[in-house]
Amino acid sequence: MTASTDQFNVVHQPDKKRFAVLLDDAEAVLEYIPAKKYLVFTHTEVPQSHEGKGLASQLARTGLEYAKEIDQQVLPLCPYVAMYIRRRPEYRPLVLPGFNV
Repeated sequence: MTASTDQFNVVHQPDKKRFAVLLDDAEAVLEYIPAKKYLVFTHTEVPQSHEGKGLASQLARTGLEYAKEIDQQVLPLCPYVAMYIRRRPEYRPLVLPGFNV
């Protein structure tokens, strides 16, 4: 799965268990752990030189859309992904019951 915007492409790298934006000098990533019936989003990282460009947001959106596509719920342990879901209620049904975002 690859999602794109005018600025960058998000590439799903299932062998590395992450979504990534490959930049000229670095990469931005959203890492996850696949469980039996849900995805655990563990970490989002954007190089400081690329902060404020919407990379983390695009990574979170792509990861959540992937979870919807494969019909799995999510456990957003990554603070950024949890915040992203709080601000976008359309993704709240994906969150495992009992986990507060």
